Amino acid sequence: MIKAYIKEIRKNFKDGASFDYLSQENIEHAIEFHRCFNEYKPTPLVKLLNLSENLGISSIYVKDESFRFGLNAFKVLGGSYAIGMYLAEKLEKHIEDIDFNYLSSDKVKKRLGEITFVTATDGNHGRGVAWAAKRLGHKCVVYMPKGSSKTRLSNIKAEGAEAFIIDGNYDDAVRLSDEMSKKRGWVVIQDTAWVGYEKIPTWIMQGYGTIMKEIMIQIKEKPSHVFLQAGVGSFAAAMIGCLLSEYDDDYPLIYIIEPEKADCIYRSIVAGKIEKVDGDMNTIMAGLACGEPNTISWDIIRDYSDGALSCSDEVTALGMRILGNPIKDDVKIISGESGALGMGILYSVMKKKEFEEIKEKLKLDEDSSVLIISTEGDTDPENYRDLVWCVEKG
Repeated sequence: MIKAYIKEIRKNFKDGASFDYLSQENIEHAIEFHRCFNEYKPTPLVKLLNLSENLGISSIYVKDESFRFGLNAFKVLGGSYAIGMYLAEKLEKHIEDIDFNYLSSDKVKKRLGEITFVTATDGNHGRGVAWAAKRLGHKCVVYMPKGSSKTRLSNIKAEGAEAFIIDGNYDDAVRLSDEMSKKRGWVVIQDTAWVGYEKIPTWIMQGYGTIMKEIMIQIKEKPSHVFLQAGVGSFAAAMIGCLLSEYDDDYPLIYIIEPEKADCIYRSIVAGKIEKVDGDMNTIMAGLACGEPNTISWDIIRDYSDGALSCSDEVTALGMRILGNPIKDDVKIISGESGALGMGILYSVMKKKEFEEIKEKLKLDEDSSVLIISTEGDTDPENYRDLVWCVEKG
């Protein structure tokens, strides 16, 4: 099942929300910080020539974030940069004047003491925050929603963090992180914002900008279409801001994609105001199972996205199979449940007659060049196998 809401008119570029904090200069600071880590290497941007021919479009590019810092997902970019910015501010320094070696030095540790960072996560964000905190000599506590993968829990603990699965959904875990930070003096590193908590989510979004900065270096043509996954919307808005900074008002068509059981951004775009989704949100797309939009990213998504699609789990499971079983010499991509949704949508609307109307509304044709970001690999390998081997599970 795919539901689509496509805007008929774009807002005038100069009348939309500000995206100054995602300027090319700010994103350059983020990527330079990430380059200081020994593990840094640009993740691959793969062009799937045979698949694009099969689907009847000009080109398909897939950014494969499964190679990011050895953590199998993009989320570490936001958490690490936010921690770096927080420590730089405590030291009264600019992020561009320091690096990882300085921040992890005994001199800095002695000056700042041991800090505990706390966060809520379905897995990938928490693992990234735990990894960065450990590398920089600090502690981390992570709360995960009910139903979270035990494998992802173990991966977070392996990074030295204390981690717990709570009896509540993702938004409950966010609220618990905030409560514990106030009670124990911890520092929340969360990619969603609320009143009084905007600075760190902004830094996280800037950290995500490293992805699009790399793409702009790697890509050989301007894409006509970009599909962006949304949980709370931070990743999607960060990518939109970077595209706007690069292309001004000539930016590509941008569509937000979500699971139907957690489609708070889709509902908000349709309503023209923030809408929330309650309940367990039991989608296989755990990384997108968020019910409350990030307030600072919402304005960018509202003003500059060209529409949104809400999809059943079977759509992303299809995308996982397609990417993992390439045509001829196309590169094989191991894409997890939250990473493959864009491919599942693209294949479905190009190949299935029931989505012909959506295809036309999306303006997909033989001249289209599509950019998809596979945000994670098989972060839960057993679940990945179940979904790609057993059709009835997806």
